[in-house]
Amino acid sequence: MRRRAEQVDQTRQRIVEATAELHGSVGPAATTIAAIAEAAGVTRLTVYRHFPDEDALFGACSAHWIARQQLPDPGAWARIGDPAARLRAGLADLYRFYRAGAGMLTCLYRDFAALPEEHQQALRDQDTLLGDVLAAPFGRAGGEHRRIRAVTGHAISFWTWRSLCLDQDLTDTEAVDAMTGMILAITPCRTGTIGCRDSPPGRTAIVRRRGLRAGTYRDPPDLHLRRHDGHA
Repeated sequence: MRRRAEQVDQTRQRIVEATAELHGSVGPAATTIAAIAEAAGVTRLTVYRHFPDEDALFGACSAHWIARQQLPDPGAWARIGDPAARLRAGLADLYRFYRAGAGMLTCLYRDFAALPEEHQQALRDQDTLLGDVLAAPFGRAGGEHRRIRAVTGHAISFWTWRSLCLDQDLTDTEAVDAMTGMILAITPCRTGTIGCRDSPPGRTAIVRRRGLRAGTYRDPPDLHLRRHDGHA
């Protein structure tokens, strides 16, 4: 019985690994059960025996890939009170993750519409969380917050990173500098002007926004940090 159980587990693992390999090469939209079965060395019936529907297979593949990644840590970002320092740290952490998983993530986001709805929503929720954590220290006043949140959303997009770093050949650090500078440039100072250019990015003079002095900001109590198991 024990030997049989081990064989079942091994077969399941081969199916999961084959699915992950195909998702990272041809993409989820072009991955078929027949191709998975061939790559895993099993029949299509065996695939269905282990995974009765697409959601179950996709979830197992997602967990397999995520377990092998160093995920971004928005909880650590949120402990940084300085708005500019938090922005830099968060984008650096996120861009590191994007570079490490670039092949899989390109296929995933390209085929986003083909993902099970549960996984689409998990990715949307994750993006919302990351953007909220990075934009929170800059304040929540009407139009100002809307602009900062929109540009922050652009900065955290995988496609933004890919355009800057793969298409335009910037380093991750250069991309972080570019996006941080863009966000700080539209952030009002206490005087009401846009952007504070009297000190280098990340310095105290830049992050004093409408009385938010460096190191004094605390997230509102309703900001909950959590991770979502979005597939890649």
